[in-house]
Amino acid sequence: MRTDCLKNMQSTSGMPYQKYQHFLDRNPISLPDRSWPNKRLTRAPRWLSTDLRDGNQALIEPMNPRQKREIFDLLVKIGVKEIEVGFPAASEADWDFVRSLVRDDAVPEDVTISVLTQSRPEIIHRTIDALAGLPRATVHLYNATSPTFRDVVFRNSRAQTRELAVSGAQEVLAYMEKTIDDHTICGFEYSPEIFVDTELEFALEVSEAVMDVWQPGPEREMILNLPTTVERCTPNVYADQIEWMARHLSRREYLVLSAHNHNDRGTGVATTELAMLAGIDRVEGCLFGQGERTGNVDLITLALNLFSQGIDPQLDLSNIDEIRRVVEAATRMDVSPRAPYGGDLVYTSFSGSHQDAIKKGFAAREKAVQEAGGDETAVKWDVPYLPIDPKDVGRSYAAVVRVNSQSGKGGIAYLLASEHGLDLPRRLQIELSAIVQKYADRFGGEISADVLWRIFADEYLPHTAAPGLQPWGHYLLGGTTITTADEANDSILTVTLSQLNKTGIYENQTVAAKGNGPIDAFVKALAQVGMQVAVLDYVEHALSAGGDAFAASYVECKFGDEIFWGVGIDSSTITSAFKAIISAANRAYRAADVGEGTGADFAVS
Repeated sequence: MRTDCLKNMQSTSGMPYQKYQHFLDRNPISLPDRSWPNKRLTRAPRWLSTDLRDGNQALIEPMNPRQKREIFDLLVKIGVKEIEVGFPAASEADWDFVRSLVRDDAVPEDVTISVLTQSRPEIIHRTIDALAGLPRATVHLYNATSPTFRDVVFRNSRAQTRELAVSGAQEVLAYMEKTIDDHTICGFEYSPEIFVDTELEFALEVSEAVMDVWQPGPEREMILNLPTTVERCTPNVYADQIEWMARHLSRREYLVLSAHNHNDRGTGVATTELAMLAGIDRVEGCLFGQGERTGNVDLITLALNLFSQGIDPQLDLSNIDEIRRVVEAATRMDVSPRAPYGGDLVYTSFSGSHQDAIKKGFAAREKAVQEAGGDETAVKWDVPYLPIDPKDVGRSYAAVVRVNSQSGKGGIAYLLASEHGLDLPRRLQIELSAIVQKYADRFGGEISADVLWRIFADEYLPHTAAPGLQPWGHYLLGGTTITTADEANDSILTVTLSQLNKTGIYENQTVAAKGNGPIDAFVKALAQVGMQVAVLDYVEHALSAGGDAFAASYVECKFGDEIFWGVGIDSSTITSAFKAIISAANRAYRAADVGEGTGADFAVS
């Protein structure tokens, strides 16, 4: 056997990696005394949705006014207080939408409308004109400050870039004072674009120059947005940049530091969370991250990440499927089945070991909640494989466990318990899982809760089979009468049993037997019709509460050298036990007659 160390072996992908530069070689930062790693998140940031601006301009087919309004109303409903609604000077469609919000009185008093503008007087004027009549608004000014944009795109010097930012801020302030009346509270936001690629000292210089125009102070905040418009560095580097800016900015107490992060490296959420540790107060993003290229940062994921840590997210995401439905309909973009918190499969386990752990976790939690007097908030959430309780976002527990060929007894038992109230004994779970595995191997695909019930009913409830299945069984239980003998307190049972004869007709036979209980008497009655059975285990429980409750019984029976479980369901606990024994007898007879495993031979399309 070779045990050569591979660490010194050289290999190559053949890809031209040499043409790319490490981010820190181009944008070095030294922050040896960084403090953000030692901090913890304790509250939600201010949220701004840019679904209607950044998100909309990223769509193959932009939203129409009705779709925009559906998104806007959804954002208001879930509690987003700052909503960027467009670029009013860029198109008539954006202008008309902003004005429709005013016309329809659609903006609550505590919601701030944000609009974006470049640093050009005519665009600034058109943008501010669109805000007339709104209760609260923010004008968001930006200009390119990064070296590539300065040198390649606009061919501006640092001085020219700084002057463009200052003149834009001056124009915004002057035109606001001229046109905005006292009915509108109007704020200001500035973005040095692209901040993450801009030299830190220059980003600071430009930001300070803009602050000198706006003069942030008491009752006069200014939002300073520091975006990763294109995500280029690891999250820790961006956090260092944010902390460096927060340390060096003057008038910090009057600034709202904002992050507008994209997901080009797939780390947009992590980048934003570390930035929050480093001093970010406000986050701009889109629901489910539906923005440009790989997307804007996902507000749903960020908010529910906070929720999972016991922090109020300040957003109502308790009906996540309705939120997803509105977003998908308006954007015509699907949310991935694996999208955190909102995807179809994110609370689902197919693995048998995962399912077993989840089932045990739910059982332990239910017991702890009962001991806490039914107060769910008194018991901290700790269920394997589930970072949050699916119920808290409007998901049913039915979606938590789904069965396929990789599943085990735990998942099967969980579905039968959650969907039908059946609490199967462990050895019955093992027996049933082998039957379900045969079905999965034969027909493939996922086994839904409905199909699982049909497999179970066909195997264990021969005379009360699920819809679409034919009843079967060699034995049939008829009427029963039980009395108690005075001298020994024994049970005396009279029972009518039916057996299927060779012509396919049930023949009735009434027998009587005495035993030390109803089940013992029933076993002795069966012996009189040629059925030798020993009951090894018996478990029963109620399926519901109240006078009309049904009971489920599970009986482990031995027929010769073979062991079969049976299941019975009836309004009478005694009759359900009798039905369970008949169920086991029918399964034993079928296995001996036509071969073991003949149940669940149907395919479900």
